[in-house]
Amino acid sequence: MDSQASKHRTWCERKAEKEIEECKKQNKKPRHRGLRKITPDRLLALDHIEKAKHNLGVLKLLRKNGFSDWSITAGFYSLYHCFLAIAVYFGYESKNQTCTISLIESLQEDGKISLRKEIVDFMKYEEEQNSHEDSILELREEYSYGIDLEVKNEEQLDKIESLCIELIDKTRETIYRDL
Repeated sequence: MDSQASKHRTWCERKAEKEIEECKKQNKKPRHRGLRKITPDRLLALDHIEKAKHNLGVLKLLRKNGFSDWSITAGFYSLYHCFLAIAVYFGYESKNQTCTISLIESLQEDGKISLRKEIVDFMKYEEEQNSHEDSILELREEYSYGIDLEVKNEEQLDKIESLCIELIDKTRETIYRDL
């Protein structure tokens, strides 16, 4: 029986196909908001890792200079670019965060990657997680759209920073393991 992540991944692939077909019918540039199979691209994956490292640097810089509210967003995108690196390495283009997370979960279920469940769960909304702590998506929305100018819980920032470092290392390990 297919898992929820596997079913959602299939739905995301079909969504992308339909949207691209619709664009073709309308003579528009092909666009989609799902998952599309592509040729695996290690070099593009490495570029995503560089972007993840860049965003981690931005997180640290913002945090150090009193802009901790925006460091949450930089942390989210550091983690997300690691997921995009893994996606493209395995031959997927993703244009949807939920689809990307489902892809990561299904690659994990298939034994193609090995990430701590805490990292994957942290990228989901609370109702999709097994825990009741804030996800980075919820924190990003809270601090991007809210009025707080600083993150009062330094432990949250410490956690995000350490998860970014861990995921960048794990992603790099995944990309280089077959060399």
